[in-house]
Amino acid sequence: MKRLTVLMLIPCAWIALRGAPAPAAALNGSWEGAISIMGQELKFAVHFSESEGTLKAAMDIPQQGAMGLPLTQVRRDGDRVHFELVAGPGVAVFDGVMAAGAIAGDFLQAGIKGTFRLAPRGENAAAPAPAPAAPLPYREEEVAVAHGEVKLSGTLTIPEGPGPFPAVILITGSGTQNRDEEIFGFKLFRVIADHFTRQGIAVLRCDDRAFGASGPAGDATSADFAADVNAQARYLRERPEIDPQRVGLLGHSEGGLIAPLAQREGHFAFMVLMAGTSVKGEDVILEQMARIARADGAAEKEIRRDVALQKRIFSLLGDPRGERELGEIILAQARLGLEQLSPEQRRAITDAESYVQTMAKAQLLSLRSPWYRYFLAYDPVPALEALACPVLALFGEKDTQVIPAQNRPPMEKALRKGGNRDVTFRVFPGANHLFQKAGTGSPSEYAALEKAFVPGFLETISSWISEKTKHK
Repeated sequence: MKRLTVLMLIPCAWIALRGAPAPAAALNGSWEGAISIMGQELKFAVHFSESEGTLKAAMDIPQQGAMGLPLTQVRRDGDRVHFELVAGPGVAVFDGVMAAGAIAGDFLQAGIKGTFRLAPRGENAAAPAPAPAAPLPYREEEVAVAHGEVKLSGTLTIPEGPGPFPAVILITGSGTQNRDEEIFGFKLFRVIADHFTRQGIAVLRCDDRAFGASGPAGDATSADFAADVNAQARYLRERPEIDPQRVGLLGHSEGGLIAPLAQREGHFAFMVLMAGTSVKGEDVILEQMARIARADGAAEKEIRRDVALQKRIFSLLGDPRGERELGEIILAQARLGLEQLSPEQRRAITDAESYVQTMAKAQLLSLRSPWYRYFLAYDPVPALEALACPVLALFGEKDTQVIPAQNRPPMEKALRKGGNRDVTFRVFPGANHLFQKAGTGSPSEYAALEKAFVPGFLETISSWISEKTKHK
């Protein structure tokens, strides 16, 4: 059974997309971007064309194997753009505004509300990072890593020469990611893998569970993803081209939490924590909410109100005595969300009460999911204290998702308490969560920024790994 018209996402953290007004741009052609629902993303593209005065469009959803899906109710009124996709769970409604060379707005399907952003392919969009120039000066191999019922599909890049080589496993952040950790067209891990392999470091990067041929996903938590990492390490250590004593990890965002977790099952030669957390997930989310809202221009009064409400929700989770109040809060928020919908979105809702109930149910399911509950409660400190290998911890000065001021001091304290003296910290000026040169650091900028790391980022990591893994 095809999944191509599902388009349903389960939320994890809201991201607001705002932009300053700009002159209207041409709508014809192909636009690329993603739907964002509480931190999780679904990449998609829309192809607009005008024929005999009628605006038409089709959608591609590569992650679901869907191409050329016809869109309905396609229209543009000044800077406002609207289109809909008839899908199994219900009509998916996109209502956006053209601003700053992009389309940003609200997404609604079957009571689930999120945001989306599209940028045009071509000169008006941030140029993609150039693909590695062919012929590649290294070997690239498709691999499959299995443990138990889980199978991970990935790419192994191996330097030229006799080896055996040091190797690094790349660990993605939260949400279902592909092996390139592609975010708004920026293939972070492909760029990292290409650079490292040219420096004599083998790299293994795999699709997450539930992406492509990797899976099954199940009710996986960060601990399960750490088991996936150890399976990849066992695979690498059996390869004759790889030095089994020089296998290390690089984790980005949640991956920076998963990497120390993986150390519990086996020794690693080194560890790179790229915007990794060192406090409980509950604290990460609360600070993230405030920083992103502030970067996007929200009033301090609104920020304090929303953070206080989120704290109350967290306090009620898992408490049987608070189930009723939790349900009432989520239901009230769903009703508020209904009131804030655009006229086009409201017209797409045939049963307002059903919409509210469905939205509230989906939010409660997300809050109670094993991954979310694990992330909220997990304390990274014990795993950091246990790290004995060399550690390189990297932060972006303008990161609004993993804030350096919140996470660096506890990380330093934990590593020092554990007796690890081979630790290096680096904060990159002006860098966001993806280590791009940023303006505000808000995720609303990601699509429009240059698809490149800040100067010196790649060289900092590769030279450090080479130093830590060179034969004495």
